[in-house]
Amino acid sequence: MASGTLTIDLDALVANWRALDALSGDNVETAAVVKADAYGLGVGPVARALARAGVRRFFVAVAEEGAQLREALGPNVEVLIFSGHMRGDTDMIADLALTPMLNSTEQLTRHLEALPGHPFGIQLDTGMNRLGMEPGEWQAVREPALAMRPVLVMSHLACADHPGHPMNAEQLRIFKEMTEGVDVPLSLSATGGILLGAEYHFNLTRPGIGLYGGLPFADARPVARLSLPVVQSRPVLAGESVGYGNSWTAEEPRRIATVSGGYADGLIRAMGGKARLWSGDAACPVVGRVSMDLITADITGLDKAGNAPDALDILCEHQGVDDLAEAAGTIGYEILTALGPRYARRYVGSNGSGSMEAGNTAGSGA
Repeated sequence: MASGTLTIDLDALVANWRALDALSGDNVETAAVVKADAYGLGVGPVARALARAGVRRFFVAVAEEGAQLREALGPNVEVLIFSGHMRGDTDMIADLALTPMLNSTEQLTRHLEALPGHPFGIQLDTGMNRLGMEPGEWQAVREPALAMRPVLVMSHLACADHPGHPMNAEQLRIFKEMTEGVDVPLSLSATGGILLGAEYHFNLTRPGIGLYGGLPFADARPVARLSLPVVQSRPVLAGESVGYGNSWTAEEPRRIATVSGGYADGLIRAMGGKARLWSGDAACPVVGRVSMDLITADITGLDKAGNAPDALDILCEHQGVDDLAEAAGTIGYEILTALGPRYARRYVGSNGSGSMEAGNTAGSGA
């Protein structure tokens, strides 16, 4: 098989949710964010594992993702849409019992006129200037909106990954002011907010990246492992170069392995020359440029006889998503959500043990 194998540990995923649930407190509901095809890991298997663990509210970015999630989970969970009620979404929201998080007076009017009595939530802007009603806008519609009993009122922290950032306390203050006297469930915290402490938790937390093994949840168990098959290996003499642009030249005789995977598979070109591939505990530096379908690595130290392993790992216990992100000059979110459709996905644990699926389990989202 020439495509890589992406192994998703559903037991680790569930353990991460349970750990974040415990940090959220006894009287706080812990939801789950599964947008962008569950951060690239497959919304169907991921959401089913979380639902079996006890998750009853799931967040996605857009209504189309909500449709995929409803198909995967059936009717017994709530599916909330961050982008709210967009033009053209009405039938999907109604038919599939999706809950839009309304972001503006325009969306509020659209929803109440098109689907009177249908559940909705409200998203407030507390300073991020991305989604949600600003304080003046909210003040103008607050009483009639609350009279319709939204299922949730939420906002989103801009700097929760940096615990000491003054923006966290400022947004908390604004959220408290905007929701004073509100007697419906409130939510402010994703993964980073959970780690800021109980004052940020309110009635519901909604972890995302921490479920999938990424920072800022440093205690998360790794969820994804990616193994790339070796297509070919060859000796390279001193003075010979490898890959496009002659960007790497051997200073002494080396043995180079070429593996199947590249930037078309989400392995970002910028990681060339900085990331490593791994054979067990042995590191194999990436040399030359990452190309569309192939990566080259120095395997000289693996076997003096010149034999190459069948595969090398790029996500493993020695190099997690945030390590790979650092090599590429990005963040773990991008590494996960960029994982391409050519990998065979293997789900282990939580009733998915050993199951294989070719390519993505659902289309990627926002």
